[in-house]
Amino acid sequence: MSFWSDKKVVVTGGAGFLGRHVVEKLKHLGCHDIIVPRSKDIDLRSEQAVVQLYETHRPHLVLHLAAVVGGIGANQAHPGSFFYDNLVMGVQLMEYARQFEVEKFVAIGTICAYPKFTSVPFKEDDLWDGYPEETNAPYGLAKKMLLVQAQAYRQEYNFNAIYLLPVNLYGPWDNFDLETSHVIPALIRKFIEAKNRGDDHLVLWGDGSATREFLYVDDATNGILMASEHYNDSEPINLGSGVEISISALAEKICKQIGFEGEIRWDVGKPNGQPRRCLDVSRAKEKFGFEAQMSFDEGLQKTIDWYLSQS
Repeated sequence: MSFWSDKKVVVTGGAGFLGRHVVEKLKHLGCHDIIVPRSKDIDLRSEQAVVQLYETHRPHLVLHLAAVVGGIGANQAHPGSFFYDNLVMGVQLMEYARQFEVEKFVAIGTICAYPKFTSVPFKEDDLWDGYPEETNAPYGLAKKMLLVQAQAYRQEYNFNAIYLLPVNLYGPWDNFDLETSHVIPALIRKFIEAKNRGDDHLVLWGDGSATREFLYVDDATNGILMASEHYNDSEPINLGSGVEISISALAEKICKQIGFEGEIRWDVGKPNGQPRRCLDVSRAKEKFGFEAQMSFDEGLQKTIDWYLSQS
């Protein structure tokens, strides 16, 4: 019998990009009782709603994937709501999980929690070495408080909460809304639309010098569920591929794969965001054997193909 076969699991954000992959994988692993609270039915910022969720379902595990997220523009436009919504959701879900004696709480943090200037590759021990990059600091700090809460609750209540830090995710079912999407889906959509219009150039934010690391959504799903099953400690854990690429190189790669023949121009008046992002992923391998499997080129092509299939 698998670990999951007799577990009742709440997956917040289970209808979202990452969440739908996690839910499908849970089913594949033999989990028969999965609860996905939908935002149209339950407001996870509401204390009463959270209490009712736990009273009704009495889960064994909570995988807290729900978040209010977006790219640099969305973070700049909504710093207050991004801070409040993410903080209140996480704090209440973990507090009442403790009160209702949930066996384990899996908190999904964000790479935005790291300081703006962090030695590369980012090690989990570097999390408190400075202030996050300003454009997404409210979001990053709100999610970072889940780590503080998890460690405090383990110390005082012996509550089993773990904290995972996935790097930027991409893959099928990603959010391709240009107002709120992250860099890969935004670039894919922009290049495809520019190609379809026959544009001779495409303007992108920043100067292209910033670097990022990306993790294919199926790899992230595997990492989260491996940690959920096997990891029970207070140390935060990075989930990533360990491969760093500049935004300019990423844009060239997507441009080539899509077949856009125009020029890429950079709007240097727009922010780059955090200068570099690349994770030390050794702790995840050491603690529960996780390593990313998907090559970046193949993952990008799968994502492009999926988006084209939806058009």
